[in-house]
Parts: sequence; structure tokens; C-alpha cells
Amino acid sequence: MPRRVIQLLVGLFLYGAGCALTIEAGLGVDPWTVFAQGLSLHTGIGIGWITNIVGFLVLLLWIPLRQKPGVGTIANILLVGTSIQFVLWIVPPLSGLPLQILVLLGGIVLVALASGLYIGARFGPGPRDGLMTGMNRRLGWPIWLCRALVEVSVLIAGWLLGGTVGIGTILFAVLIGPLVHIALPLLDTRTSDVRRQPSVTGGVAARR
Repeated sequence: MPRRVIQLLVGLFLYGAGCALTIEAGLGVDPWTVFAQGLSLHTGIGIGWITNIVGFLVLLLWIPLRQKPGVGTIANILLVGTSIQFVLWIVPPLSGLPLQILVLLGGIVLVALASGLYIGARFGPGPRDGLMTGMNRRLGWPIWLCRALVEVSVLIAGWLLGGTVGIGTILFAVLIGPLVHIALPLLDTRTSDVRRQPSVTGGVAARR
């Protein structure tokens, strides 16, 4: 349990840090961050705080879907946006396309690693992922369709509000799935526990 809690908190902080790096790169961000960025421009509220607020509002949509939040869901709402705001505050402005590309790719990799950490801790989905799985369970629509409808909708809304859509948005969409696919098995606490269990033949830790 202590390892899972630490993994959850570190993962959520790093997730926000990765998102902040993609924002600083200025080449385009993921759909939900585009939406938060657009709202931030119109409200004057920091993008990190907007991320927290949007997370809470998305959680309210769980009610008609009969979804139940976990500890990880609440921690996600509180920590990801706070981490974004903190990292944006300490990272200096970037100049030069090579540096922007490097920071963008670093941010995407960090988001993937962080996703493996907090999902692998198994404390419940984040509010946005839970919205999609709730739609799947309640409406019977395929997960891919739920994700596409939600993310395309927030992307368009964020773009209309002035959020940054660009090559970074495309790279995020293309790279994040395969990178999380690599990270999650390595960081899944359930898999780690299975590996630590003694084998029935000699007490040696079983390996997969």
C-alpha cells in the first residue's frame, strides 16, 4: 500500500509536469489541455487551476453515468492541475524550434511514464478516463467511439476558444498510446506483486 500511494502521487505530479512541458513548447497540446488553455485565455485563471476545475466538473458528469470515484480520481483532480501551474511557474520561456521540439517530446514521454505510474497504482481512473468508461458501460458505445467523441469535442471547443492546436497535438495523439502501452506493464503494481510471489517449486520469486 505505501508503494502504491507514493506511485500514485508521483505519477500525478509528473503527469502535470509533462503537460506543462508540452504547453511551454508552444507547438500544440493534447485535446483536454487545448480546452483548458482556451478557458484560461478567456477567464484569466491559470491553466493549471482551470484543469482542476474542469476535472471537478467532469466528475459531476459521472453521476448520471453511475460511476463511483476512487481515491485516485480525487487525487487526480487536486494534483494534476496544481502540478501544471507549479511547473509553468518555474520553467523559463523557450526560444528556438529545436528546443521547443525537444521539450515537446520530453513532455509527451513524461506524460506516458506518469500514466503508467498512476494507472499502475490502481486507485481508480482519472475523471476524464472515467467519463469515457462510464459512457461505454452506461450507453453501450465502444470505448474508442466514446473517447473520440469526447476528445474531438473538447479539442474543437478549445481551439475555438484560442487553445494551441498544432504539430504537438498530432504527435501527442500518435505517440501517447504506444508509449503508455510500454510503460504500464512495467509499472503495474499488480504485475509487480505477481512477480514477487514465491514459486511453488522452490520459493524462488516467480518471473514472467
